[in-house]
Amino acid sequence: MKQKDDCLKGTLDSFPEKQIYLNINHLKDGSYVLKIIYKNKVIKKTRFNKNQGK
Repeated sequence: MKQKDDCLKGTLDSFPEKQIYLNINHLKDGSYVLKIIYKNKVIKKTRFNKNQGK
């Protein structure tokens, strides 16, 4: 059985800075994978967890 790949894609106009911010406030708790793509190749892959403090 093939796993459903939920993926969001977007494009941005050029940034004046060399920093990109990822706001995870509205993501559900869980583990995520962030992939940075350059010329259709993944150049950086990182995993992170968002856990709400109790």
